[in-house]
This record gives sequence, structure tokens and C-alpha cells, in this order.
Amino acid sequence: MALQLWEALKEAIPVYTGLSPATFFTVLALALAVYHVASGLFGSSDQRPREREEESQPLPPPVQLGEITEEELKQYDGTDPKKPLLMAIKGQIYDVSLSRMFYGPGGPYALFAGKDASRALAKMSFEDKDLTGDVSGLGPFELEALQDWEYKFMSKYVKVGTVKKSVPETGDGAPTSEPTESTDRDVAKPAEDGPSETAAVKTEETPSGADVAKE
Repeated sequence: MALQLWEALKEAIPVYTGLSPATFFTVLALALAVYHVASGLFGSSDQRPREREEESQPLPPPVQLGEITEEELKQYDGTDPKKPLLMAIKGQIYDVSLSRMFYGPGGPYALFAGKDASRALAKMSFEDKDLTGDVSGLGPFELEALQDWEYKFMSKYVKVGTVKKSVPETGDGAPTSEPTESTDRDVAKPAEDGPSETAAVKTEETPSGADVAKE
């Protein structure tokens, strides 16, 4: 039965298409290949607008954080997509989520995110030692470059907080001046008590005039 169908198909192909059976099946295979390629292109093009729509969605309004520490600022380096992307210059924190392609993960300035990178921006340095807000020792040209960066951030991004400066403390959490004062008091006390103790000893050792007369 199958052989009869095949023979009938071989005879019908030249009659209806004018092509030999081999040529007909070759053209059919090429048509299927073109269809798969075209469907793949059109399918990817349908997905691209969706991705662009997701990227073009409006960003949430900046949230004011107030004063936070440098350790807390590290949480906003872009690794968590639910949190805003923040960066600080000269202690002032700005929301740079608008430029996530530059300061977000994979961006050219991603290492500046979540930090006060004042020194690195002034020197245009990408070294870890310069990722700090300490600007001491910078030259006039570097300070001018830092000022330009600050003006750019002030005009383009929203300020959302400041970096809290840490106060140096001793091991027990007390200011360094208190131990010095207590030490001075401790030294002064023996000096105040000294004369009274010496006078008491001399009084006991020295006989009075009445005792000498009796003897």
C-alpha cells in the first residue's frame, strides 16, 4: 500500500509542479528552513519592545535618607535592584538611579556606587585606595575637577542625604580627653594629702614642751 502511494506521489509531483521529485523535496526543505528563521526573527523582535518598555518605566521618586554611615551607604551600590543607586561626593549623597547604565553593576563607574568617591573623582582614579571621601593633600587642579563633578551631580541628581562622620573614640568608648583629666586628678590628690600626713607624723615624733619640763 505504501509503495503504491509513493509511486502515485512521484507521478503527481511532475504533473502538478513541473519539478522532479528530488527538486520538489529540496525546495520544500528550504521553505521550511526559511520559515523557522523568519519566525525566530519576528519572535525576538516582539520581545525587544517589551524589554524596552520595562527599561523605560518611570523610576520611583528618590527617598530621603537623612544622615547615614559609610557602612550603610554600601547597601545602595546597585546589587539590590529594589534599592536606589546612591553615590556621595564631599559627604553629600545623591540618587544616581537615573544613570544606572554608568554607575550600576557592569557600568564603567560601578565601583563608585555606594561610596563617597570624592578622592577618586578628583584624581580620575579607579584604585581602591582612592575610593574615599578624604580629599586632604589634593592639588588645586584636582580640587577644581572635584568641584566640577559636584556641580554636575547637583544639577542632574537629587540629594537624598549626607554621610555621617565618625568620631574617634578610645577602647571603652570615652573621649580621649577624659583619661587625661582623671590622671591629673589622681596625681594631684597625693600632693594635697601629703602635707597633712607629714604634719601628723612630726607631731607624734616631736615631744611637747610640757613633757620636757616634767622630765
